[in-house]
Amino acid sequence: MKLSLRLILFLVAAVTIVTFVVSKNEVRAEKRGLRTDLVHRAEILAESLQEIVEPALEKGSREQLRHIVERFGNREQLAGVAVYDNHGQVLAESSNLNRFVPPPVPLASVISSNTGLSQFINVGSEPMHVYYLPLHDKNSVVGVLAIFHEVGYIETQSARMWRATFWHVIVEVLLIVLITVLIIRWTIVLPISRTAQWMKDMRRGRLLPTPPGPKESFLAPFTNEVMNLTRSLADARSAAEEEARLRESGESVWTAERLRVSIQGKASQGSLVVVSNREPYMHVHKAKEIELLVPASGLVTALEPILRACDGVWIASGSGDADRETVDGQDHIRVPPDKPDYTLRRVWLSKEVEKGHYYGFSNEGLWPLCHIAHTRPIFRASDWQNYQEANRKFAEAVLQEIEGVENPLVLVQDYHFALLPRMVKEARPDARVAIFWHIPWPNPEAFGICPWQRELVSGLLGADLIGFQIQAHCDNFLETVDAAMESQIEWERFAVKRGGHITFVRPFPISVDFREAQRAQDPTVSPYVLRSELLGKLGIKANFIGVGVDRVDYTKGLLERLRGVERFLEKWPAYRQKFTFIQIGAPSRTEIARYHDFLLELEAEAARINARWQTPEWKPIALLTRHHSHEEILPYYRAADFCMVTSLHDGMNLVAKEFIASRDDQEGALILSQFTGAARELRDAIIVNPYDVEQLAEAIRVALEMDTEERQTRMKLMRSTVMRHNVFAWAGSLITELSEIRIEEPQAELGQTR
Repeated sequence: MKLSLRLILFLVAAVTIVTFVVSKNEVRAEKRGLRTDLVHRAEILAESLQEIVEPALEKGSREQLRHIVERFGNREQLAGVAVYDNHGQVLAESSNLNRFVPPPVPLASVISSNTGLSQFINVGSEPMHVYYLPLHDKNSVVGVLAIFHEVGYIETQSARMWRATFWHVIVEVLLIVLITVLIIRWTIVLPISRTAQWMKDMRRGRLLPTPPGPKESFLAPFTNEVMNLTRSLADARSAAEEEARLRESGESVWTAERLRVSIQGKASQGSLVVVSNREPYMHVHKAKEIELLVPASGLVTALEPILRACDGVWIASGSGDADRETVDGQDHIRVPPDKPDYTLRRVWLSKEVEKGHYYGFSNEGLWPLCHIAHTRPIFRASDWQNYQEANRKFAEAVLQEIEGVENPLVLVQDYHFALLPRMVKEARPDARVAIFWHIPWPNPEAFGICPWQRELVSGLLGADLIGFQIQAHCDNFLETVDAAMESQIEWERFAVKRGGHITFVRPFPISVDFREAQRAQDPTVSPYVLRSELLGKLGIKANFIGVGVDRVDYTKGLLERLRGVERFLEKWPAYRQKFTFIQIGAPSRTEIARYHDFLLELEAEAARINARWQTPEWKPIALLTRHHSHEEILPYYRAADFCMVTSLHDGMNLVAKEFIASRDDQEGALILSQFTGAARELRDAIIVNPYDVEQLAEAIRVALEMDTEERQTRMKLMRSTVMRHNVFAWAGSLITELSEIRIEEPQAELGQTR
């Protein structure tokens, strides 16, 4: 109330002052205009009389002069007319001049200038305007014509304007007070009251997704900070409760706070450096503005909580067309924008290097080589050169970031940087370097297809620690080393000793932030309401839905998945017009012909199946081929009867774990390919062979018809697994193992073979 009163008083004073100043200027301008108009009329009248008076003056006829001035002296606003000789004596004057004594005539000024003279004077107590015009006889001045005008009406007009202004100010102030009160109430008081109530509900344990009130309002920064603070407190309380429960049962769960404390105990602030090809945030031009985008990536989902927990540095390729405009002189930018917790360092690759490194060697060579998906890998010498160049550029960036840092920790991500560990380790032997290989590692015979397998393996062995998703990939890697390189393999320790340097090989199954999925959704909205809303947007009516979320990639088993849906509807026609499968497919690597063609093939297959059975209000498959944010995907997870993950070969597949984390209602079923790393952990999923279409169809039927108790029991067990083995546990175990590795001086050069 005090704020409102102060604001109203301030506005009233400000409006009054501004209105007064503006009105004063308007009145002054009006007076100036009226005076100018008066002078102009006096000049015209004097010049008209001059033509009549001069002949009469030349004749010396005073009677004629009196007749002239009398005839013209009684006009409206004219106080009188007088004619003087060149000595200032009155020759004739109108009778209305008798009521006041005319002022002395300024003969000298009029005669010397020989032009009209305008004066505003006071005659007695009356304001008056006098215009003097010289009268001529041939070429000499023989007299003066004086035109007297009353100017009182000008003051009357000014006073009228001031009165109108006064009432205008009163009305304006009243309107402003009313509007201000309404604005304050609607835009400040009510949103703050609702936010306060939201905080009170949160404090009482009622978890709401977002505070009420428009996010686009000027209170959005305040609302966001309140939301962050309240959620932090809620997370802290939840973590404390969970910790107490687990302590009681003798268990322990990793959290962001536990990871932060763990990393701080193992590394100084900012000494953790993560390297990946994909950046967590990119800036692009949109219209005349720069827009921030969060690329869809399981890698980003997994790694960002780690960087946020320890204020590290993330080195990635700058891929947005506005990325250069948003970094500082060292190519740094603090992220996330709403709450900067770590530093993003962008590396710039030329179009040629990017094409050869990312699209060529990495995704046309290593990706199909490591995934048993029956797509032939393509290896080009030019791509290999660009791959080496990209690894060198990133190694230079890493060395710049760790310059002056004692015992830094470097965590390299994935198959794009197989050469980087050795490059960094050779320059900084004191650095602890790990690389996590997210995709599968094939058997030695398959990897031997690569013409540069020795260089790749040698680059990886520069690391102190190599992480894979599952133990089988570790075994395949060690067998590849044994077949390709001269080295000493210590199978009991799962380590490789080469050139005096020891590289440990370990499985670290990656996961997700379990609580993030729950924070981003509204628990008060039931899955059935969500289902109705989602289907309504798609123009579909159905009782059951399944969902799949993937990049459009030939390794994800998308065609097999759609054919499984088709076979399901063939075998169980009762589900036609009742069941719809929603496939969210983010287009990926479309610059590569295989991916471009696969996207067209997927769309054609969905269209073919829909053409068999669809009706005006229903279709069996809804294919959404655009990028969806994590927040957009969560409602589909929560509304689905089941999620389908049918990868033909996958390192882990975080979609399966994201789906489980989102189902705090303990509902929903997971159909999971046996060829994913996730299948080793999520034993209570419905495990399938994605190549077996009959088995896929049967799995869909089982998921839809499973007993409620069994479905909830399975989901509860899988949620317990994902909660314990979350992304913080993955990062904590990986970084703990890396930090505990003993760094020894190599007995020989790293590049030397034995």
